[in-house]
Amino acid sequence: MSRRCELTGKGPMSGNNVSHANNKTRRRFLPNLNDVSLRSEALGRNIKLKISAAALRTVDHRGGLDKFLAKAKDAELSDTALKVKKEIAKAQASA
Repeated sequence: MSRRCELTGKGPMSGNNVSHANNKTRRRFLPNLNDVSLRSEALGRNIKLKISAAALRTVDHRGGLDKFLAKAKDAELSDTALKVKKEIAKAQASA
């Protein structure tokens, strides 16, 4: 299971633990991922995704999953999110 946000592509970063004696050891900074169900208005159903807390706030700010995916770059999206984006575009075109 990869630790990567399905909507923004945010993943682990690396850095140093720095002790009081200024010794440096490598560490990983993991993204704050959450399993959420987001409602798609165009599809009329919930979609389960693993996204970061920052992405969840951005989805809220943009007005829902449909509007977020419309603006999102395809390179950043996971395979699942890309499939949902295409389903939403198809449903909006036919409506």
